[in-house]
Amino acid sequence: MMQSKLYALRKDNGITQEEMANKLGISRGRYSMKERGNAEFTQDEMFEISKMFKRNIDDIFLPRTYQIGTK
Repeated sequence: MMQSKLYALRKDNGITQEEMANKLGISRGRYSMKERGNAEFTQDEMFEISKMFKRNIDDIFLPRTYQIGTK
């Protein structure tokens, strides 16, 4: 759920994964893993993303249907 919300927000705003990664100070590959749900966003990254899109954190990141280590 979070992955599709974040992907849609990013695409709707014409932002690439590379641009997102640069704003968060991480590599594009690392950002890609996080967007796909293969790694977790830090709290700081979640705050930055919510500011970037002018949305509440819970609007983007909750509810979480996937957790690391479960399928």
